[in-house]
Amino acid sequence: MTAQEHGTTETDGELLDLADQELARDPFTAYAPVREREQMVRGCVRGVDPMWVATRHDDIRTIMSDPRFTIDAATVPGAPVAHRTEQTWQARGMYSGHEKYLRAGIFDADGADHRRLRGLVTAAFSPARVAALRPRIEVIADQLLDRLPGHAENGVVDLIEHFARPLPITVICELIAVPEADRDRWRARSATLTAGVCGDELGAALAGMVEDAQALVDHHAGHPGSDLISELLAPRHHDSLSTDELVALITNLVVAGHITTVNLISNSTEALLTHPDQLALLREDTTLMPHAVNELMRYCGPVVRALPRYATCDTTVGSTPVRTGEAVLPIVSAANRDSAAFTDPDRLDLSRTRHSRESHLGFGHGAHRCLGAHLAQVETAVALTTLLNRVPDLQLATDPKHLQRGSNPVNWHLKALPVRLRPQSQSASSGSPRERRSRD
Repeated sequence: MTAQEHGTTETDGELLDLADQELARDPFTAYAPVREREQMVRGCVRGVDPMWVATRHDDIRTIMSDPRFTIDAATVPGAPVAHRTEQTWQARGMYSGHEKYLRAGIFDADGADHRRLRGLVTAAFSPARVAALRPRIEVIADQLLDRLPGHAENGVVDLIEHFARPLPITVICELIAVPEADRDRWRARSATLTAGVCGDELGAALAGMVEDAQALVDHHAGHPGSDLISELLAPRHHDSLSTDELVALITNLVVAGHITTVNLISNSTEALLTHPDQLALLREDTTLMPHAVNELMRYCGPVVRALPRYATCDTTVGSTPVRTGEAVLPIVSAANRDSAAFTDPDRLDLSRTRHSRESHLGFGHGAHRCLGAHLAQVETAVALTTLLNRVPDLQLATDPKHLQRGSNPVNWHLKALPVRLRPQSQSASSGSPRERRSRD
């Protein structure tokens, strides 16, 4: 891929095409040759300035935790520096005027602004609060599985459409009190924003979500409740959060608060069904579940790449000199298969982290580590546990090689996950184990 093909200068030389469909189809394999090079390579997306591409585990941990790197390009000495995130969204079709919601969002903030915004919502995603949510998550999972046989055709049902997707969107919408009648619209717009589409379809989805978020703020301002938005609108936070920041925060929470979990649940289910030895191991020892979720996030996690980081001074990443203002793009999926960090990294091993701390980068690292990581882990654990208990004979309804994946180079995900329910599984419609015990 030459520099001219991307409209960049000849001095950039050969550039890795970050929109290459091979990278989207199998980032774990396709990025491996890049990771094995002595230095980082330069990469680009049409309409976005070239950037360094980091694929090694240690390099990515460094740029995610080193204060010499920042997410907010405006904090680079001598700014303005072209912000790759804004460039990417503009190139994809973001309507003019919506850039301010990127700048106001928690994901694009740094320093004091990031600490302020994160501090306002951290408590809502604490381990204690998530533990309190777990019984409700279990009920939602049971209810979805109760309905699963009714969606089947000839015993086959799409597990993403009828289980993996509605579970986390229901949880996050309940957390911020999105009316039930509006949730399908929020879910559809979130899916559009993360599907890799471009042009008016993307612009309209983002504009619609901003409009809905603003309407939600207006509603809760006049009708406060016990939800997160009402909490953030409380008088004690009046001077801590602007309206633009609150709208951006809502859209961030809804999109990031469910789409990663949707794809983690579906990717994990497919991985377990195609690794019967690991599935059997998990069935035999349910205490493995927390470790299994971590390993599945490492092995088949949906996050391909994180937001670019900008060097605030001349520095070095690995053996590559990086100049002030240059962007480095972390390829998380490549780091999670790095043999320098993991033994036999291409092997799924659910007991891998039983005696060691979590070391994958699927939820990021440092100050910007995913705010909802614990919620995503619990939702995935509940989903997999419920599936194992309620549908023990679950099986893929097609050859794994025929499963289709989306073309989004940022999120590695399945378009659908057709599974077959054997006749005995359909007895799930008679009620969940919890409901049957209550009736008895």
